[in-house]
Amino acid sequence: MYVSEWENGKRTLSDRYAVILRQLLGVTDAELRGGRASVPGPATADGYDELLSRIDSAGSVSESMVKAFNDQTELLRTMDRQMGASGLVDQMTGHLSRLEDALDFAVLPSARRPVALALAGASTLAAWQAIDAGAVERAWRHYELAKRAARDAEEPMYLAHAMGEQAYVLCEAGRPSLGLDLVRDAQRILGQGGSPRLRAWLYSAEAELCAHVGLSDDCQRALDRAAASIPPGPEDRDPDMLSIFLNGGHLARWRGNVLALLGDSEAVTSLYGALEVVDPTFVRAQAGLHADLAQAHLVRAEYDDAGTHLRKARLLANRTGSVRQRRRIELLSARL
Repeated sequence: MYVSEWENGKRTLSDRYAVILRQLLGVTDAELRGGRASVPGPATADGYDELLSRIDSAGSVSESMVKAFNDQTELLRTMDRQMGASGLVDQMTGHLSRLEDALDFAVLPSARRPVALALAGASTLAAWQAIDAGAVERAWRHYELAKRAARDAEEPMYLAHAMGEQAYVLCEAGRPSLGLDLVRDAQRILGQGGSPRLRAWLYSAEAELCAHVGLSDDCQRALDRAAASIPPGPEDRDPDMLSIFLNGGHLARWRGNVLALLGDSEAVTSLYGALEVVDPTFVRAQAGLHADLAQAHLVRAEYDDAGTHLRKARLLANRTGSVRQRRRIELLSARL
């Protein structure tokens, strides 16, 4: 009688009976309560029809469908850059879910690789958005997903980039030395391959982590390697790694940030040079640049200038809803 009422929704399945039924049927709680496994009677093979249907659907993912996935990632990246990540959580979650579903049921490497590559790029973006929102555990899990997808795609560039960004989670959690080790492992994985912009990005990340650890000589060497690796000219988008935006102007800002962390008075010159060429559509980056300038002025005890840049940084951080930037701004404000 209970079984009939459970099936018809007339009685709620209690935890007590759920434990018994899970053991009898060999199903998980989610399968039991979600209706994927039949409650009464012995297990059946009916699930194979659905499985094959999903495998067939995943196997037929076309080049145009992968392009649609990547176009969606690019749209979300643009929206994030200009407006911040706070309003994109649901869209990003749904996007990742669709990509994961397509990859889970793709069987052959020829079908898996392009989807895995799209998932690696989307997961890294989602992870950085989670860092910006202060959701560090979600960020970590997204980076782990990005790394698995990059390995599935056999794409060391995407793996190295995900590892490099994941190092920032460790740094902000108070483990900069471990983050530095992870960045250097990413460099070893990339080797002499990969794009010049990605190599410059990894060297810059290494320099920043070195500054947090207090390795000033290693920091300077990494900055010099980044400067030697970056291609000349104003172009900033990496055609081989679309999540990388880096040119001489961006590198000047990064260098200024690192020098400010070291307490070097030359940081101000580098940062003002970056301020003159910053792309106005990079709203969150502008907030970070003004925070960098505030920090550099504080090192020189120029409190009025520091306060001016902190106000600009706060305005931009509020506009994008960046929890990470606001936390940094408050820490700097306490030093005024």
